[in-house]
Amino acid sequence: MNDAPKGLDIAGSQRRPGTLPVILVTGLSGAGKLTAMKALEDLGYETIDNLPLAFLAALLSPGAEHPARGVAINVDIRSRGFDAEQFLRRVESLRARPDLDLQVLFLDCAEGVLAQRYTETRRRHPMAEERPVTDGIALEQRLMSDIRDDADEVIDTTLLSINDLKRLIAGLFPLDVHAGLSVSVMSFSFKKGLPREADLVFDVRFLANPHWVPALRPGTGKDVEVGAHIMADPVFAEFDERVSGMLTFLVPLYRREGKSYLTIAFGCSGGRHRSVFMAERIGGVLRESGHRVTVIHRDTVFA
Repeated sequence: MNDAPKGLDIAGSQRRPGTLPVILVTGLSGAGKLTAMKALEDLGYETIDNLPLAFLAALLSPGAEHPARGVAINVDIRSRGFDAEQFLRRVESLRARPDLDLQVLFLDCAEGVLAQRYTETRRRHPMAEERPVTDGIALEQRLMSDIRDDADEVIDTTLLSINDLKRLIAGLFPLDVHAGLSVSVMSFSFKKGLPREADLVFDVRFLANPHWVPALRPGTGKDVEVGAHIMADPVFAEFDERVSGMLTFLVPLYRREGKSYLTIAFGCSGGRHRSVFMAERIGGVLRESGHRVTVIHRDTVFA
């Protein structure tokens, strides 16, 4: 369920031999582009921030000196001479180059969360000038909408922590194409929305809910007592066996197809008990099968 209009598995496909990996990072102001660029730098990309659009073709010209591994370039509304239509034309031209493996990463975020981020940091939105920050956000959303639609990967950071965003970047854009499949197993609350980055989503709201047991309500799915309550549900054993079997069957198939990153999400009402328990349990099952697994709890903070 990746929000990626240009294809379901572009980042996960095998890179063409002999090509230079190029990530164009763009998106809404305040949506996490700085964090994304830092994550790409940590992966080994040479990073260039706020490049004027006119310099893009020259930087990537066939005769130019290129980094040995890959380059990540941030081009957005702040960049001198930025124009959405011109950006799309240049991207189309670069995608046609046989020596480049180019992908566009668009960072998106809900308007209310963006406004809150600007209020908390007291920064001025680049499109707001003397107007309210919400006016600047709305204008930028309109100007960037065509670029969002054309992007290879769209990451909505509305509900992501900085560490979760870094994990997603690491899985989507690995420079080591032999690193294999990286699996993230996530818990979430349906009340806070589906995780857009999820490839597979399981609704576990049918399982016995510890929330209605006063002694268990303050706990989480990591607690033994909470787990025991969930496992006591008469349907749990069969569900657990079927899901575990299906995923241990599917994950190697995704890896065989060259996918580098897979997100499996378990959702319940509050994102605290049943989804956390299942994410931890399935994460353990997949680790025992030899897979690289990270477990993320999107909507629960642990003491």
